[in-house]
Amino acid sequence: MVKAVIDLGTNTFNLLIANVNKGKIYPIYKDKEAVGLGLGGINEQRISEQAIARAVLCLSGFKKICDNFGVELIHTYGTSAIRDAKNQSEFLKQVLDSTGIIITVISGREEAHLIYQGIQYSHKFSKDSIIIDIGGGSTEFIIANASGVKDLVSLNIGISRIFQFFTFNDPMTDSDIEVVENYLEQNSEGFFNNKHCDLLIGASGSFETFYELIYKKPFSKLYKTHSLDFTLMLELLDTIIYSTRAERDINPFIIPMRKKMAPLAAIKTRWVIRKMKVKEIIVSPCSLKEGGLLI
Repeated sequence: MVKAVIDLGTNTFNLLIANVNKGKIYPIYKDKEAVGLGLGGINEQRISEQAIARAVLCLSGFKKICDNFGVELIHTYGTSAIRDAKNQSEFLKQVLDSTGIIITVISGREEAHLIYQGIQYSHKFSKDSIIIDIGGGSTEFIIANASGVKDLVSLNIGISRIFQFFTFNDPMTDSDIEVVENYLEQNSEGFFNNKHCDLLIGASGSFETFYELIYKKPFSKLYKTHSLDFTLMLELLDTIIYSTRAERDINPFIIPMRKKMAPLAAIKTRWVIRKMKVKEIIVSPCSLKEGGLLI
């Protein structure tokens, strides 16, 4: 069956079309667009009119692509910015009226479970591992091993929320970094207390950018995980955190949608590594989209 998943993230809308047969995913087409759904309103729990217009335009294009590929089933998932929006109903209606797309708004826990299912497609768990999916509105953390999910949480500590909540220097100062780390600590609901995992699994997104920055080559499109040199990763995170916007703007391995908020993703990743006493990092190309295809 030719299926599609559209992940309506706070920063980015992602489309994946694939032939799904006997639990195997055969990708046909992928696309992503920096819609910025959470810009100008996420911390006030609303989607701005400008963001709604950008979303409708993007989804109209995605729908045409799905039609052209003969997609039989579209799963469209609304995540953090949509589930928290007071004008959610208005947004869903405008999208339906304009595109015919019905959006399923999922909870943070449902989102985390879909992410786990996606990661599981590319990685065989053998020991306690923490999955991290860095989003614009929320970030999902899943602790899993060979027996399945041990614990999970979806926290409203997405990088778009933080970016719009505070004003930072360029480059960030130690004081700025402390502000972010304190914010993460205060809003993590004690999830990391007394928990340790040797292995961190980064779910696509920012982690693919980290891979490309370290190895200076495109991230593989195959459905398999890739190891990151731990020492080089720690050095890279520090480099990103203290980089200027001008430096990131000319870096060809940082895609445009990540240039603005990359230091926040790096701070969060470094913070989790330290909290969980991580010793090994791998990157999976899979996340919510793949998990949604396997339903």
